[in-house]
Amino acid sequence: MANTPSAKKAVRKIARRTALNKIPRTRMRSFIRKVEEAIASGDKTAAQDALRAAQPQIMKAAAKGIVHSNTASRKVSRLAHRVKTLG
Repeated sequence: MANTPSAKKAVRKIARRTALNKIPRTRMRSFIRKVEEAIASGDKTAAQDALRAAQPQIMKAAAKGIVHSNTASRKVSRLAHRVKTLG
């Protein structure tokens, strides 16, 4: 437990930042889930549309510092590869 005033303030700041970061992170994960569900169903056009919608959300999360830019690029790349290999 935080004892000093600065540590108590840091706890408040972290809680506030976590709450703000939660919204775009959840949004990004929802878009990724939609792509993965479309891939699982085997529908290539739906998967392509879902990927086209998910890519800006993933990169926006990276731009805001929610995820690292390399992580975002890797996620987009792997999803694109899986969509491309669909029959």
